[in-house]
Amino acid sequence: MNAANAACGGFDVIRRRLAQSGAQAASKGKILLATVYGDIHDIGKNIVRTVLENYGYTVIDLGRDVPAEAVVETAIREDIKLVGLSALMTTTVSSMADTIAALRRSGHDCRIMVGGAVLTPEYAVEIGADYYAKDAKQSADIARLVLG
Repeated sequence: MNAANAACGGFDVIRRRLAQSGAQAASKGKILLATVYGDIHDIGKNIVRTVLENYGYTVIDLGRDVPAEAVVETAIREDIKLVGLSALMTTTVSSMADTIAALRRSGHDCRIMVGGAVLTPEYAVEIGADYYAKDAKQSADIARLVLG
């Protein structure tokens, strides 16, 4: 846990330095990220966030242990077109499925990408995700496909 907290601190420093390095470019679009309910592991999500921001996307990061309702409410309020969900533990992938189901029930028109050490492309399809991102670079490729 201490190593994870240190890594998060490092990502904060990187984000501040990138922001200070020059003029802000126009955002390519907004992406919502969250580690699903019951899961407190967010290093991978934080790496994805940093990469997506570096590619010019505005990221709304809800953090870790995020209930499905919070994801749905934010996606609708912010008119999000791409939602990224993360899970590290096998015990929390059911929360990912619940979150995807809640997004679909809401009728909000968004695409959903999922990632995490315990996921596979086959499981992503099974739980109704539109995309499986095996790593941060692939999440940027998916963002480019969905948002331009």
